[in-house]
Amino acid sequence: MRFGVIGGSGFASALPMKESRKITVKTRFGEAVCLLGRLADREVVFLLRHGEGHRLPPHKINYRANVLAMKQLGVTAVLATAATGTLKQDLPPGTLLIPDQLLDWTKQRPLTLFEGNDAPVVHIDVTQPFCPNLRQSLLQAAESLGAQVVNGGCYVCGEGPRYETAFEVKVLAKLGGDVAGMTAGTEAVLFREAEICYSVLAVVTNWGAGLSSQPLTHAEVEAMMQQKIPVIAQIFESVIANFDFPDCPCRHSLDSYGDEARKWLMAKI
Repeated sequence: MRFGVIGGSGFASALPMKESRKITVKTRFGEAVCLLGRLADREVVFLLRHGEGHRLPPHKINYRANVLAMKQLGVTAVLATAATGTLKQDLPPGTLLIPDQLLDWTKQRPLTLFEGNDAPVVHIDVTQPFCPNLRQSLLQAAESLGAQVVNGGCYVCGEGPRYETAFEVKVLAKLGGDVAGMTAGTEAVLFREAEICYSVLAVVTNWGAGLSSQPLTHAEVEAMMQQKIPVIAQIFESVIANFDFPDCPCRHSLDSYGDEARKWLMAKI
């Protein structure tokens, strides 16, 4: 079974992958460029979320092609990084958080892999939007490395590419949101449709709008991500080395549809 990792170009260089080679995977939704290599003596597929050179804004990422490329390459579990802004004063920049809940605040993202005239209508359960087994493995890896992480929290996925307004931050916090990002919400739903385990390690890179007297800059977001990349790479490597791929509800999200949905999905990859 293969692991998948999603992150930025800086994170790719921090992972000690061996025998790495770039491949282009064609899917029914377009192409995805991945790095295929070995990490912790296991095959790993690394995907640059924003493309080479960080050229794709969050709302233009081809999420469905990325997910189907992972499926086509035999990936069964995915770890992802996520830069987030905090919605709470008690989650300052520099915090590492493993979310367990999701609020999708997007407006025009693709909602499903099951699209087309002959596609079955599929309604998946996302009571736990992030894989509980991977979450536990991330927590254990962080603890073994002495890294402090927050266990649980609600990830709010916004459309982007702009950051939130001060009033949006206030409203989202009152709704129960803890951190805000622009990518993981869409990924979580589509990976669940593909029956692939998926979990995120979020980095709080900045105060949300209105929580600081200074305006937010993208430079501070990038600086904090670079600061936290080494420890995230260690945590991911530990999870990949020790994860035993237990049976998981994520891999049974299409059970109620029998083989129809799975056959359609695989035929359309």
